[in-house]
Amino acid sequence: MELDQAGWHGAEALRVPANITLVPLPPYSPELNPVERVWEYLKERSPSLRLLNDYDAIAEAASKAWNRMCAEAGRIASLTWTPWRTMSQ
Repeated sequence: MELDQAGWHGAEALRVPANITLVPLPPYSPELNPVERVWEYLKERSPSLRLLNDYDAIAEAASKAWNRMCAEAGRIASLTWTPWRTMSQ
């Protein structure tokens, strides 16, 4: 499992199952973090460049954008796939 450098990913209280290997990403490497491409996709297509009235409006717009993206079959896989990231068996 790939991890960014968030503090809680390396916390001593973190219990990792024996069948999981943690692979930390280098610091300051958003191009290697697949979730960054998901956020970029969402920002380009939904709440960006709009003025929303309050927190609830922002949360609603973000939720709708997320649900729209999740309804697109294969979208998340296509955004996060890279040839060098493979599943080992």
